[in-house]
Amino acid sequence: MRVVLVRHGQSTWNAQGLVQGRTDRSVLSEAGVAQARATAAVLETVAFGAAFCSPLQRARQTVDLLLAGRSPVVVEYCESLMEIDLPGWEGLNHAQLAERFPEEHALWRRAPEKLDLGGFVPLAALWEQARDFWRMLLARPATATVLVVAHNAINKALISTALGLPPSAYARLLQSNTGISVLNFDAAGYAQLESLNLTAHTGAALPKYKQGTRLLLVRHGETEWNRMERFQGQIDVPLNDQGRAQAEQAATFLKEMPITRAFSSPLLRPKATAEAILRFHPEVALEFVPALQEICHGQWEGKFRAEIDLLFPGELERWQREPHSVQMPEGENLTQVWERATDAWSGIVRGVDSGVVLVVAHDAINKAIVAAAVGAGPEDFWRFKQGNGSVTVIDYPDGPEGRPQLSAVNITSHLGGVFDCTAAGAL
Repeated sequence: MRVVLVRHGQSTWNAQGLVQGRTDRSVLSEAGVAQARATAAVLETVAFGAAFCSPLQRARQTVDLLLAGRSPVVVEYCESLMEIDLPGWEGLNHAQLAERFPEEHALWRRAPEKLDLGGFVPLAALWEQARDFWRMLLARPATATVLVVAHNAINKALISTALGLPPSAYARLLQSNTGISVLNFDAAGYAQLESLNLTAHTGAALPKYKQGTRLLLVRHGETEWNRMERFQGQIDVPLNDQGRAQAEQAATFLKEMPITRAFSSPLLRPKATAEAILRFHPEVALEFVPALQEICHGQWEGKFRAEIDLLFPGELERWQREPHSVQMPEGENLTQVWERATDAWSGIVRGVDSGVVLVVAHDAINKAIVAAAVGAGPEDFWRFKQGNGSVTVIDYPDGPEGRPQLSAVNITSHLGGVFDCTAAGAL
């Protein structure tokens, strides 16, 4: 089952910078209506078998616009999709909150999961609300593609609970107005984040960048071994024609970004991808980071799945089920990959004070970086998708020592369509 999760369009209270929570006095602004119509256009070819929506007006208006002119889809309005409950805060802006509730507001900024409003813990309640929604949906007969329209905080909770993340992940995720996120569930209810907070359909290639450091994490374009599903690891396989086209598409997509530094794995496939992107930024030198090389598969490298199954019976199945428990013969395990990838990433982040930084690497490396940004570990390896030529945005609004924010994950809009249709391929 694929779930397409959309935040409502900009509301009148969003435009005024007011806390909305569960108030129903806020409706879509003109900009919000335009965003919803643009989202409808990009989703018009997606056949939804079911739709669920918050009962609040701003979400209702959004789902009506998304489904206008389609074959009828029955929309179910669910209390479990309502926005976070923040009693006493609704209708106030952040300056007023800081004045009236200085300690609570500061805590919300620093560690929102710890906020306690007179014995009521908003994020704990929201997480349980999100779990209720997933329990209801997953108990039903599977529907191929489901539309869910809700709000900023509850969308973060839905994504987090699907991925097994605690409330501390709340501040590490971004949901823009009419941003699209995609979750894939298998028959057992295991969830994979295909993409997070796609915004290109609204005219903003990337979510709004406010302050601090922004890192653009790109996976290299396709290789022939990706297409053949042949394990490449650290074998230096070049891009194929499709991969070169993807690199050019990524370059055009990021053409207007004010990139000031650029880093890459030294292997041919990320190097060529990075060089294509930097043709629009000739003043930026490409710096190579050996620790960003792909996972070393050892004796698996150069082999197809059938060969690995024959030589190492049961190991490939274990790699799919428990990837963190697999030690690649004469290669690495995921704990080692996590350590070198996150160390290299931290070094890059600490080495830049501000601006926009490009980093081009590989599937396993990128997954480790994305997972670590939300506090996930090697056991969560398969929960995050990284398509060839995709762009992920990780912001550090409070500087290199501050908390990272996943502003967008696995953007493939520039490669065609909302869904990631790049090669499934081996690593």
